[in-house]
Amino acid sequence: MSQTDTSASVFDGKAFVRTLTSAPGVYRMYAADGSVLYVGKASALDKRVASYFTKALPLRTQRMVSQIARMEVTVTRTEAEALLLENQLIKSLRPRYNVLLRDDKSYPYIHITAGEWPRIAFHRGSRAAPGRYFGPYPSASAVRDALDLLHKLFRLRGCEDSVFRNRSRPCLQYQIGRCSAPCVGLVSREDYHDSVRRAGLLLDGRGEELLGELGAAMEQASAALRFEDAARLRDLIADLRRLQARQYVEGGQAEMDVLACVVEQGSACVLLLCFRNGMNLGTRAFFPRTNGADAPEEVLGAFLSQYYLAQRPPREIVLSHAVPDAELLAAALSEQAGRRVELKTAVRGERARYLDLAMRNAQLALATERQSSANQRARLDALQALLGLESPPGRLECFDISHTLGEATVASCVVFDGEGPVRGQYRRYNIVGITPGDDYAAMRQALERRFRRAAEEGVLPDVLLIDGGRGQLAQARDVLDELGVRGVELVGVAKGEARRPGEETLIRPDGSELRPGGGSPALQLVQQIRDEAHRFAITGHRGKRQKLRETSRLEDIPGIGPRRRAKLLKHFGGLAGLRAAGVEEIARVDGVNAALAERIYAALHGLDSPGATAGQGGTR
Repeated sequence: MSQTDTSASVFDGKAFVRTLTSAPGVYRMYAADGSVLYVGKASALDKRVASYFTKALPLRTQRMVSQIARMEVTVTRTEAEALLLENQLIKSLRPRYNVLLRDDKSYPYIHITAGEWPRIAFHRGSRAAPGRYFGPYPSASAVRDALDLLHKLFRLRGCEDSVFRNRSRPCLQYQIGRCSAPCVGLVSREDYHDSVRRAGLLLDGRGEELLGELGAAMEQASAALRFEDAARLRDLIADLRRLQARQYVEGGQAEMDVLACVVEQGSACVLLLCFRNGMNLGTRAFFPRTNGADAPEEVLGAFLSQYYLAQRPPREIVLSHAVPDAELLAAALSEQAGRRVELKTAVRGERARYLDLAMRNAQLALATERQSSANQRARLDALQALLGLESPPGRLECFDISHTLGEATVASCVVFDGEGPVRGQYRRYNIVGITPGDDYAAMRQALERRFRRAAEEGVLPDVLLIDGGRGQLAQARDVLDELGVRGVELVGVAKGEARRPGEETLIRPDGSELRPGGGSPALQLVQQIRDEAHRFAITGHRGKRQKLRETSRLEDIPGIGPRRRAKLLKHFGGLAGLRAAGVEEIARVDGVNAALAERIYAALHGLDSPGATAGQGGTR
């Protein structure tokens, strides 16, 4: 159920409160321009909303309330439902006055796939594929460290299925002792699945059970005079013992996160120290946007709901500050996890020491981040002064073009704001329908596509950087004029005569030039943005060029039409799998005879004649 007040001028909060119910729910505050100011939850909507209009408020809240043009409420059945809805709306609406967790990526897991020969691999994203998932881990590096250890201990494969299916000899991972080479039958299915099961025991935190099993297996191997097997199991047990001794939390199998929050002068850091199965998986620092909130309790409470309601929480969360609605949060997290989740603040012993460690690391991380932010603000202020702008630019975009002699032309657009790159808003444009190598036409097409859309959505940069000289800048000026785009500061970035960093010339639309020199903070910011646009364009161009070359290489082989090409790619799971196959394997595809298989192999490996491959088919 939703209620809305759409009064045009000054919002009458007290009148609006009289229309509200005492049921739990979520309320939303809107400004006159339709933007969302704040999203909050309430156990009783009428009492919570009334508190904004009947009590003395902090200055930040007063500013927010003074901007309200209308409010909406949504009634829920329970307060826990209100908490979940509040979290969803904060993530989707990004309100101006809520504490916002900026990093909204999916978190990394370890995935052991299903199937005859399971693969163990890094995973991020949807967990719909069959198999078992372990995590989430605090960072990608923590997952990679765990995978590195698991490959060494259990020698499980990590290769893609398309590669695995088409191996005819062991790869380097087998040679260095990180894989048992199931692809070529050097390990039995029973032994391989035993290793998969043991890896699962370790990831599940059942280390003592695993050690007992390995000890029994070692004794059996020794009694049967299989001394090599016994020695291998002995070494595995020793490695696992060292792993357990390296990092340990009292309680043996602790599944715990430690969260410390520090807020200073409008900036905040939440540091996560993660333990699973008694082992420290590492730390991760988050820097939420406080939007004026100055209480660590408020920031930490917002972090808890936005971070953990999107994933399975651990059994125990140790907090540096007591958060509002702690019981409600614990109940909601417990319901989501399907087991009890505890929020703790008063801790002693080992947990107190880890909380102190997290606090000290949070303070250090925030100091580093603030120094970086201060440098960024100084560069923006310097750019404002250099270009004569009324205020520091809040959004900067840069365009660049990349191609190889006109092939696979790609344009890039990167976006920076006051805090640095906004990678989620980067865009690439595949340029088509122009004369190959015509950079002016490529730039024009990319800008038209970008700003035709901007004219509808209203998202415009304060400063638009064009990587190039007067010609590229002229294309940008013409496009903005034709589309009626106003209020964008145009700057061309031309390399110096020797193309050395620091000698760039900044060209204005009126033809004037600026040469601030390599020591200028403004030019350093421009260089950073220009180099990022260049990197992003080249990455896209190389990928497109490689795809075009690979596709055309297969289609150019005599006897390969669209149908056979589709069969080949489907059979081998893509071009990489086809390239890894030998002649005999290619010839097994329906509709491909031996002669055609030799031509395919020769074309994919740059060989002059099919006859040169005849002796290699069985070894690829």
